[in-house]
Amino acid sequence: MPYSNLTLSQPEPGLYLLTIDRPKALNALNAATLAELSAAIAEVRADEGARVLLVTGAGGKAFVAGADIAEMQGYTPEQARAFSAQGMAVMHAIEALPVPVIALVNGYALGGGCELALSCDWILASETAVFGQPEVKLGIPPGFGGTQRLTRLVGRAMALELLTTARQVKADEAVAIGLANHVYPAADLRARGLEMARTIAANGPVPVRVAKQCAQRGLDLDLANACVLETQSFALSFATEDQKEGMSAFLAKRPPRFSGR
Repeated sequence: MPYSNLTLSQPEPGLYLLTIDRPKALNALNAATLAELSAAIAEVRADEGARVLLVTGAGGKAFVAGADIAEMQGYTPEQARAFSAQGMAVMHAIEALPVPVIALVNGYALGGGCELALSCDWILASETAVFGQPEVKLGIPPGFGGTQRLTRLVGRAMALELLTTARQVKADEAVAIGLANHVYPAADLRARGLEMARTIAANGPVPVRVAKQCAQRGLDLDLANACVLETQSFALSFATEDQKEGMSAFLAKRPPRFSGR
């Protein structure tokens, strides 16, 4: 479907690239953009051939500079609740996608932009990337999951430091504290993201999805029950065509031809 505030493309079969495209507003998230994000995520989810989703921002300055403050300024509490719920639903939908989702952070990822990146499975950052949760400077706390996902990713103490000081974090520090996985030159970020996506797409689609599901669900379980979940998933994988093809290809010393079933 056509979008006004973002683009959704397939640079290669199975690989999706979602680009927030409001460069004049530094790709800020307003209600209309959140609605389009929801539709785009649903579009990727409906494609059985989808293997990886990459998320980035248009222009050279920002991934997403935050939520749209001009739109939020006059909200009543009830309107603010609805906007937060809309943003939360989008972040949950990204997190719940069965395929890996990689954020390509190519500039400012502040407030809602940092929360969008946090909802992805991991982050690749350009050397120009800057992360932060500056909401307390605006008289509000984060509203799209920042207090929860940031804490789970970098730990309680570091998260609280960033949430309460509104301090911004550059790319190298983001890697050091576990917020981002890798840093690349800005000119190479998209190519390195596609390279990683190709590597994932070459593996068995079923076990990739199961590995993501186990990792996510296991975080909400104690270790013993999380390992039971993994054992059950491992056993069920032997009923799939991906398992049969992967092991047959290994023994025959040939590249696998996975079907995703």
